[in-house]
Amino acid sequence: MKNEIKIIFHIDLNAFFASCAMIKEPYLKDKVFVVGGSSTSRRGVISTASYAARKLGIHSAMNINDAMRIYPKLVIVPTQFSLYQKYSSIFFNYLKKYSDIILQGSIDEGYVDMTEASKKKHPMELAKEIQDGLLKEHGLPCSIGIASTLFLAKMASNIKKPMGITVLRKKDIVEKLFPLPISDTYGIGKKTYPRLEAIGIATIGDFTKNENKEKILSIMSEQSYLSYINHIMGRSSDVIDPKLYAIAKSISNETTLNYNMDVPDAILKIIIELLEYTHERLVSDELVAKTVGIKLRDANFESINRSMTFGMHTDSY
Repeated sequence: MKNEIKIIFHIDLNAFFASCAMIKEPYLKDKVFVVGGSSTSRRGVISTASYAARKLGIHSAMNINDAMRIYPKLVIVPTQFSLYQKYSSIFFNYLKKYSDIILQGSIDEGYVDMTEASKKKHPMELAKEIQDGLLKEHGLPCSIGIASTLFLAKMASNIKKPMGITVLRKKDIVEKLFPLPISDTYGIGKKTYPRLEAIGIATIGDFTKNENKEKILSIMSEQSYLSYINHIMGRSSDVIDPKLYAIAKSISNETTLNYNMDVPDAILKIIIELLEYTHERLVSDELVAKTVGIKLRDANFESINRSMTFGMHTDSY
């Protein structure tokens, strides 16, 4: 008997923190604003930029000071995690109207197995219904990717933003995925893709060419390489089961500086770099995490440890 092809939706709330801010403060709809940091001290980094801010070149992870140089009238909205959790709960409860098989990817995105629902209604009709309902009933814009695996659905949801719906069939991979820049590959982070570009791997299609394999293996392990190939070609998981992610496991990256450092912004930059490397490994190994921790060691070799546990497992960052 032929295996049933799954229909997986990846639903990604567009600029979620910014959307929540506009729901609470409607006047922001006409403003260029970002969430995160401080306008008075001009310090900190941006968590989310509104689409109006993005058009000016302002983006997440940018330093507030740099963003305000681009647009001095930029409105800085403080983070409000209780608000985000409220609308995240609304989002996932809404999805339960369509399926019980849901994997929460992060606070603002999730995978939904729509295989059974799609037997009664066309997937595109369902996607449009979900998208319209979230926006009209709750003020939450989203993009939806439809595919047969989790990875392809995730890639599809990123193709059209905001408020896009993209179907990505395996037969369309060459046409739709191969021309995309290698930096668009989910899991290949900001430290790895420039190295790939430097050796001539500019697109996802370049990554899949057999003649480029040896060059790529100079940058990443064969295990990671094969994992990405399988993901790209639609040979990765189509199973949405949160229980699969409950296995205790940890991954980490660390570095030792050659000098003492006490500049907060410089320390933050190093932490972000380590986080990016760790995130790449997390995605490559098809894992999700629920707790993130950080360890700092001072000049006296005394350690400071801090950790935070989220309300869900996630592989987003």
